[in-house]
Amino acid sequence: MSNQNHQSDPTQRARLRWRARRGLLENDLIIQRFFDKHEMELTDDDVAALTVLFEEVDNHLLDLLLGRTAPEGDLDTPAIRRVIQLMRDV
Repeated sequence: MSNQNHQSDPTQRARLRWRARRGLLENDLIIQRFFDKHEMELTDDDVAALTVLFEEVDNHLLDLLLGRTAPEGDLDTPAIRRVIQLMRDV
């Protein structure tokens, strides 16, 4: 891939997938579809944004992914908004 910002470290991507495991089935389904479609094209910025998102409690994360709430405060960054939109689109 020509994108020099591509997250090419398979170990780091595997850790991210492990951290993505959630207590709510709905989150797991959305995140799994997202990874199935976009994992190989994630950039370092995407991985950093996902790492921050995965720190959120399940119910708040689900609200963000379903568009019930918008990212605020530390979550209101272009990178986080981008990955949320990618997850909503799958």
